[in-house]
Formats: sequence, structure tokens, C-alpha cells
Amino acid sequence: MAATLPTRKFKISPFSDYKWSMNPGPFNMKEHALITIFASCGSSGVYAVNIVTIIKAFYKRGLNPGAAFLLVQTTQLLGYGWAGLYRKILVDSPFMWWPANLVQVSLFRALHETERRTKGGYTRLQFFTIVFICSFAYYAFPGYFIPSISTVSVICLIWTRSVTAQQVGSGLNGLGVASFGLDWATVASFLGSPIANPLYAIVNSFVGFLLLIYVVLPIAYWGNVHHAKRFPIFSSDTFDSTGQPYNITRIINDKSFDINLSAYDGYSKIHLSIFFAFVYGLSFATLTATISHVALFDGQVIVDLFKKATAASKERFADVHTRMMKRNYDAVPQWWFILVLALSFAMALFAVEGFGQQLQLPWWGLIFACALAMVSTLPIGIIQATTNNVSSANYLDSTFVFVSRLRSSYKA
Repeated sequence: MAATLPTRKFKISPFSDYKWSMNPGPFNMKEHALITIFASCGSSGVYAVNIVTIIKAFYKRGLNPGAAFLLVQTTQLLGYGWAGLYRKILVDSPFMWWPANLVQVSLFRALHETERRTKGGYTRLQFFTIVFICSFAYYAFPGYFIPSISTVSVICLIWTRSVTAQQVGSGLNGLGVASFGLDWATVASFLGSPIANPLYAIVNSFVGFLLLIYVVLPIAYWGNVHHAKRFPIFSSDTFDSTGQPYNITRIINDKSFDINLSAYDGYSKIHLSIFFAFVYGLSFATLTATISHVALFDGQVIVDLFKKATAASKERFADVHTRMMKRNYDAVPQWWFILVLALSFAMALFAVEGFGQQLQLPWWGLIFACALAMVSTLPIGIIQATTNNVSSANYLDSTFVFVSRLRSSYKA
């Protein structure tokens, strides 16, 4: 665009000295980084869309478009508000180095910086191009020509009719013993790509994975803990007491869209696979461990950062990169984030209390959810900023919603 568009400058009006040009100039690294940020924010899925989709597609119920719109928007905007409140710690602090961002920085530098090639070596751009072409060409095999090489289960190929062999050897529905994958997307699908993670975080995740999958889970399943053998060893579905998929529509009141307790008592309790039960339990443990870990190991640093954020020495506390950014660019005012948070909360409150209370979340539930986000955002962000591991409070949220709806049903 810089080479083809005209460079002539135009005045906005005869009363202003401001000029503009159709030529944006050379495409630089800052513009590239900004485009990447916009694309990353827009490409990630919106969790609340699942709620709207399930209500319409699965339960065949209508939902006011205004309520659906506010639900989707406020859940996203509240997150930006929380992130802005903790910017001093999660962004400005030199201790928060965000390993995943280093990969993007390396890519930007390879694409934009001019580098002299050493004799017998490659520049970063040349190396990136070679790897990109090779990976693109190779992925045609597991992605199109031979999808079966994505997961190769040796035990399953030998004992094709054995259920136990499937449970032990399958990489999709079992423990994955003697199973391997020739597709990087499959390798990195469960625990994520290890390339951007520091070594201690990789070892920590790997040890925990081995203990859960190859020690705790087999003992619990083949020990038939809570009738575990009645259900698949790996599944995220819900089941009834007979091991069949749980028919959730049987316990839903068609008029009020609440839990029908008499129908629930007459049908079955909700059962989970042993793996998914551990997922729920360890999710609670992960959140509490995250909070306690950050409090014990980073508590003093957080206190110091809050103190120095308002002290005259905050310029000396920041690292060289932060000081350079602050000298050349004006930071987004803190009150912008506070305003976004306040307006988002007001819209969320209107969404849950208005529209005939279609969202079925009481006002105190919204306050509790915001309090949970305020408490958990900082420790979860610190863990992600230092280890590239992301904890989630989704299971806690869904459990809270289920308990609150169950409580409302008992009152009714």
C-alpha cells in the first residue's frame, strides 16, 4: 500500500491545520503487533455464546435477543475491566514476563528486522520460512491423506475386540499406553504446546499428568470407586444410574425452566465418569492452590507493587522496557477500566433482572460471580504470566449456578 497509494496530503477543513494522506506509510512492527492483538481478541470463542446456543438448539426455548446480547457483551467487557484493574501487577511488573508473548515477539522480529546471515547458517526469517513450508507440507498427511497417523494405538491394533485393551491403549478414550501421535496438533491438544513454557512448568505438569492418568485414575477405575466401571473411563458426558446418557429434559420443568425435583428423585442422580469427576475435584483444588501459591510466594511482591504504584519511586521500580514505553506513549487512564467495569456491571444487572428474568441468575449471584472474578483474576493471571499455565474457574462457576438453581427449586 505504501508503494502504490498517493502520498499527497489533504486538509480536513480550511479551519484546521491537520492533514491526512491516503498513504499509510511503510508497514511496521507496531502496526503488525496491533493487528495481532485485535485478531487474538476477536478469534477466541465467547463462553457465553454456548449458553445462548444450548438454550435455543438443545432445549428449544426462546431467549430475548436483548438479554442474549447483553449476556455476551457483559461477560467479555467485565473481563477487560478486571484485567485493567490489575494492569500495574500483570503488565507493568518486570516479574510478569508472559512466556507465550515471547514467541510472538520473536516472530515479529524475524519478519520485520533486517539480519545479516552468518556463513553456513540461516537468518531467523529464513529458518521460519523453511519450518513453515515443511510443517505445511507435512500436515497434508495427518490432516488429509492419512488421518489415522494422528493417533496410533499399538495395543488397540493387536487386540481389536477387547474393551480392556481399548481402555488401556486408546489415546482418545483410554490411558494411551503404547500409543503415539504423528500430528503436532494431537500432541499439543490436551496440555497445550510446551514450546513457550519454562522447563519447571513443563516438568510440573508432566509429573502431575503421570500421577493422575497412570496411578490415581487406574486405581480408582479398576477399584470400582463409586461404581466407576459402570461408566466410561474417559468421558465428559453425564450419565444416569444405569450407565446410560443422562436425559436432562426429564428433570426440567417445561414452564419455569427449573429443576423438577420430584422428577429428579424419580429418575436418577447425575453421574460422571471417574476422569471427569477428578477434573471437577482437581479444578477446585487448582483454584485454591493458585490463590495460596500466589499469596505465599508472590504476596510480598504484590504488596510492594501496590505501594510503589502510587509512590514517587514507581519510575525506578519499573524495568527499562516499561520506562521507555511510559516516556514515549501515554498509558490508558485507569478510570477508563473502572468505567468499563461499572457500566458492564450495570448492564449485566439489567440483563439478569430484566427481560422477565430469562437468564435465571439472581442479583446476588451476579455479585458473587464478580467477587469470584475479582479474587481469582490476579492469582490466575500471575500463574499464566510466569508459567504459561492457565487455571480456570469455569467448573466452580457452573457448580455455583447449579446449586443456586437447585436452591431456588427447593424454595419453590
